[in-house]
Amino acid sequence: RNNKNHLVIIYEVIFLFVCEKCGNKEQRYIGILNGKEYCRRCIEFIGEECIEDEIVKSSEGELKLDYELTNEQKKISDEIVTSFKNKKNTLVKAVCGAGKTELVFAVIDYALKNKMKVGFAVPRKNVVLDLYSRFKDSFKNYKIVTVYGGCNEELNGDIILLTTHQLYRYKNFFDLLILDEVDAFPFYRNETLYAFFKRALKGNTVILSATAPPDIIDEFKKNNDTILNLNVRFHHYKIPEPFIIKRTFILQIIYVLKKLKDYQKQDKQCFVFLPTINMCEVIYKIFKVFNNKGFVITSKTKNFEQVIEDFKNKKYMYLITTSVLERGVTFKNLQVIILNCEHFIFDKNTLIQISGRVGRKKDSPFGDVIFCCSYETEAMKEAIYEIRRANKYL
Repeated sequence: RNNKNHLVIIYEVIFLFVCEKCGNKEQRYIGILNGKEYCRRCIEFIGEECIEDEIVKSSEGELKLDYELTNEQKKISDEIVTSFKNKKNTLVKAVCGAGKTELVFAVIDYALKNKMKVGFAVPRKNVVLDLYSRFKDSFKNYKIVTVYGGCNEELNGDIILLTTHQLYRYKNFFDLLILDEVDAFPFYRNETLYAFFKRALKGNTVILSATAPPDIIDEFKKNNDTILNLNVRFHHYKIPEPFIIKRTFILQIIYVLKKLKDYQKQDKQCFVFLPTINMCEVIYKIFKVFNNKGFVITSKTKNFEQVIEDFKNKKYMYLITTSVLERGVTFKNLQVIILNCEHFIFDKNTLIQISGRVGRKKDSPFGDVIFCCSYETEAMKEAIYEIRRANKYL
């Protein structure tokens, strides 16, 4: 009898079990503990979930912008609102520096005025923190909460800014769920995080990306959802076009050290990208011998926000970094150099995103984007081609 019961449990796990949280039904991710099945794919996502019918009472809020949208931005913004009213999902493909975040302010305002639950999800914590200051300035008297690893004491608000990892806390919750940087690590191609996103969505989504993946585009076309394109930056200047420097790695280092000195004389700051954390740490040790006006920042940096703040205040004139800073940051007069650019981690989309850090401010729309490499890759060629293609719209 015990053997029979054991076989029944195994049968139910193998053929009937579907994880309620992430939708997993693959046998290799299913385990049994004390006669009860569990999912190994999302077992680490344990914590309080937000109560769906919990009402957040806040002051009567308003959207207040200190600037006007461009004609192109206003058109896209209005189309997003129309699409949402028609209960359709929207994909916005906008070039880096187009002002993607501002494009969704009107639809957020519409949702809030209609007592809907609004979420804005991004893959990385540092972007959540950057969004918070922008939303606080624009959405007056609304309760805005941030939810990310280590910050989850308060889960509910008028606007919830969160990392995609935290979406598991919200089951069938959001009437409007905005997802930015859909192609960014660690969200892209992560089945568990994508399942959390789908599970959290009660109404409709707006997805934003400068480098939207083909599979996402195909899904929107298949479902006859809305796809919008914004091919110009808000200030109507061209995206700085990268140029390639081909040298041995040692000569690349010498070249970059000279460029950093030149930039500092012009009071310009610079990001120096490298493919791995280990390389960042090694190169920083070399660089600081010759130039002590910099620092290193990676996903392992404990005081991440403080380093960014110090850079903003020009305590540092350059940062050695990984792709952790390829998105979600904007600085005036920023220059960008990529060392060992032929590394496989620097694919076309990553190079486009990194290039997009330059020239984002209206009062400093120009700057250098330098690909340092020992040989040219297809990714470099494709990234430059895409940037040139986008610039043709001006």
